[in-house]
Amino acid sequence: MRRIASIWLPRLAIERWARISGAAPDTKVVLVVEAAHGQLVHASTAAAGVRVGTRLTDARALDPDLVAVPADVAGDAALLDRLARWASRWSPLVEVDGDDGLRLDVTGVAHLFEGEAGFAADIELRFARLGLTARVAIAGTAGAAWGLARFGPSSLDTLPVAALRLPPAATRTLERLGLKTIGALAGVPRRSLARRFREADNPIDALDRMMGRKAEPLSATPVDPPPRATMRLAEPVADPAAGPQALDRLVPALVGQLEARRLGARRLVLAGYRVDGEVMAVEAATALPTRDGAHLVRLLREKAEGLDPGFGFDAFALEASWCERLGGSQDSLVEEPNGERDVARLVDRLSVKLGPERVRRPVARESHLPERASGWGMGISSLRAKRSNPAAPMDCRAPSGFAMPKRPQRLLDWPEAIGVIYATPEGLPRRFMWRRKVHDVTRAEGPERIAPEWWRERGTARLRDYYRVEDREGRRYWIYREGVHGDGRGGDPVWYLHGLFG
Repeated sequence: MRRIASIWLPRLAIERWARISGAAPDTKVVLVVEAAHGQLVHASTAAAGVRVGTRLTDARALDPDLVAVPADVAGDAALLDRLARWASRWSPLVEVDGDDGLRLDVTGVAHLFEGEAGFAADIELRFARLGLTARVAIAGTAGAAWGLARFGPSSLDTLPVAALRLPPAATRTLERLGLKTIGALAGVPRRSLARRFREADNPIDALDRMMGRKAEPLSATPVDPPPRATMRLAEPVADPAAGPQALDRLVPALVGQLEARRLGARRLVLAGYRVDGEVMAVEAATALPTRDGAHLVRLLREKAEGLDPGFGFDAFALEASWCERLGGSQDSLVEEPNGERDVARLVDRLSVKLGPERVRRPVARESHLPERASGWGMGISSLRAKRSNPAAPMDCRAPSGFAMPKRPQRLLDWPEAIGVIYATPEGLPRRFMWRRKVHDVTRAEGPERIAPEWWRERGTARLRDYYRVEDREGRRYWIYREGVHGDGRGGDPVWYLHGLFG
C-alpha cells in the first residue's frame, strides 16, 4: 500500500531570515513581496501578528511600528531545494512541493520508526534541530497528505475545500455555494460540478487525486552526483605503483568535469577496488576550492603509493566528494599574485604530511578583550575568512614615525602582574617592575579604556585602561590598569603587562 508523507514548513521564510539576521524573538518584522497593487506580507514574526497576504499599508495602519524587509524568495527556494536533498535520509523519492513544503514516498519505511506516528515525530524533531518548524502528515495519496499537513489532523471528510489545492477563485466559488468541506463536495453530483468549473479549476479532478482515483506521480528532486572519474583495468594489477599511475590518468578526467561544472574540489577520495571485494581508499582535503591538476596529484600521490593491492586492483575511482563553486578568477591586474593560493597550497601539503588536526591557523573571535579576540582554528578550513576584529594581535601593522601601533605584535598568553609607580592614582605610569627588572618610563600614550564583557563576566569584573609605554632602553610595552579607585568592585587597582611592541 502506497504511503506519502507531506512536510509543511509554514515559517520557512521568516525562520531563515531570523537566523541570518540574528533578530530578537520580539522583533516586529514582516517580509514583503511586490504585487500588482503594492507590497504584500509574505511572512511575519510572531510578535508582528500579521496574516500572510495582507497589504503592507493595511498592516501598518494597525501597527505603525512594523519593520518591512524585502523577502528573499530565491534564497528560500534554494534552501528548500537543499532540504529536499537532505530529506533523502528518509526516502530516495523526495519532491519539492510548492514554495513551503516537501513530499516523500515513504512506502514501507514507517516500521523502522515503530509506526507512522514515530516516523512523523522523527521528521519534526530533526527539522526542529535545524531551527525550522515542520508539520507532517502521512496518507495514501499526495493530495490527502498535503491537506492533512496543513488543515489536519482530522478525517478527509471534515477538511475544508481549500485542502484540494484549487486556485483561490475556485475555492471561493465552492464556499459561496455552501460546499465548505470535502465531505459536502463529495456528495454533489459530479456532472453538475463539471459544468460550473473550467477544466483547470475542476474540483472533481482535485477530489479524485486526493482520494486516489486519479494518479498523481511524484518526481524526485534531481541530485547532481559529485564529479567522479573511473578507470577499469583489463587485468588485475598487484604492483604498488598502480595507485600513482591511476592517479595520473584520473586527475585530468576529474579536472575536466570540474571545469565543465565550474566547481573546485575541497575533498578528494581515491578508491582502489580489489579483486577480493575490498575497497582501499585514501583522501585529501584542500584549504581553498581548486581544480589545479598538478596540485591535486601532489596531494594524493604519496597516499596512493600506500594503497595495499592485495591480490590486485581491477578498477580505480577518483571522486571530489566535497566541491564549491569556482569560476574564472584573476589575482591582480599586473599579474602579481597576492599569495593566497600559495599559502593555501602550503597548508594543503602540510596537512597531508602532518595530519589536518596538527595544522592550525590564527582566527579572529567575537570578543573585544585582547586575550579572547583571537585563537587557533583548523588550517584546512577556508582561508577566505577576514580578520575584522581590531583587537586581534595578528592584525597589527606598525606605522611609520615614532607613534606606536595601537596593538602590540606580540601578546602574552596571559597578562602578567607588574608593580607600577605613578604620579596620581589615575595618571600616566612613571616606572614599573616586570620580572624583577625596573623599567623607567620615558614616553607613554593612553589610556585606551576597554570595558568588561558583562554578558560573560561576573558582576565584579573591572574595566581596563591600557597604556603604550617606552622605557629608557627604547623597549615598548603594552600595560593596563585593571579597575579604578572607588569603583566598588574590589580594592586598589592592579597593573598588568599584556604585550610587547617590536
